[in-house]
Order: sequence, then C-alpha cells, then structure tokens
Amino acid sequence: MGGGSVTDEESDRLLVERAQKGDLRAFDLLVIKYQHRVLSVIRRFVSDGDEAQDVAQESFIKAFNALEQFRGDSAFYTWLFRIATNTAKNHLVARARRTPVVDIDIDDAVSQDEGEQLRDHEGPEAVMAMQEMEQAIKRAVAELPDELRTALCLREFDGLSYEDIAAIMDCPIGTVRSRIFRGRETVDKQVAAVMNGEANYGQ
Repeated sequence: MGGGSVTDEESDRLLVERAQKGDLRAFDLLVIKYQHRVLSVIRRFVSDGDEAQDVAQESFIKAFNALEQFRGDSAFYTWLFRIATNTAKNHLVARARRTPVVDIDIDDAVSQDEGEQLRDHEGPEAVMAMQEMEQAIKRAVAELPDELRTALCLREFDGLSYEDIAAIMDCPIGTVRSRIFRGRETVDKQVAAVMNGEANYGQ
C-alpha cells in the first residue's frame, strides 16, 4: 500500500547497517542528518560555541567507534543523543567546572526573534518585562539538578517523546514524566518569584 516508502527510522537503520560494514559515506550521511540536533543537545550543557563543536565531534567519533554495539533496540538518534548527552556531561566533569547560569543556552535566536517582534508592537515596559522573564527562565532551568534539567530540555527545547528521553537517560518513562513535572514546577515557581520581586537565587 505504501508503495515501498521507507520510514525515517528504517532509512537510519539501513545507513547504520552499511556503516557497520565499513561504508564511511553512510556514516557521513548520518552525521549530516543529525549534526544540528546533536549540537543543539550539547549546547544545553556547553555554552561556548567552539567547545560545543568539539564535543559534538567527539560524540560522533564515539558513536562511530561504538557502532558495532548498536543493535537497533532503540532508534539510532535516541542512541546517538544518549552518547552526546554523556559526552557533554563528561566534558564538564573533565574541565572541573560548573557554571550553571551559562551552561545552558535556551534558543537565544528564538528569544531574540520574539523580543524583536515585541519591540515592534509593545512599549519599553513590556519589552523589559519579557527580557526579565527570559532571563528568569534561563536561570531557573540552569539551576535545576542535572537529571531534571536534562529531561526538561530534551522535552521542551528538543521536542523529544517521553519514550526517547527514557532511552537517552536510561530510566523508566514514569521517572522521565516525574522529572519533567518537577522541573516545570520548579521553573514556574522561580519565574513567578522573579516576576513578583521575591526571587532569591543561590540559596
């Protein structure tokens, strides 16, 4: 009925099978397909653009070296995202630095875009309130514990399903739902406190 159409996951699997047999071009196609999304995930942890590129490169090298271990139990990009997430975390540990406020980069381009649109239609007070809220959201998300932040970012900013996040974080779907709920609740409270002038970060 489908006229032989191949799904996205099936196409990945075919490319993986070819890459596992030594076809480097097939792996190159997978890199091209997912490099932007992998970089986006890494930028949640590593704010510096050059560093994030290095970590992305390292993630793909790790994926290539571990390709024989991929058995197709999950989608290829789920497996790849798990490698990217772990590589980013290991990078932060290796550098022995945690600067939570700048670890995460929540779609600055989108925020700027929205801000510019607001400036066209709203007065300076509204623009300032929007900017203040954006900063409050960034800071609140950045201060979440790692497991809450990772789950929330993968869901809210990368649009992954609960199933995919569970596979990436190697935990049950119920745990993912709980982490996302707790993350949202914490961020909501922090943002509300900032908007009401009651915020008290760093406690």
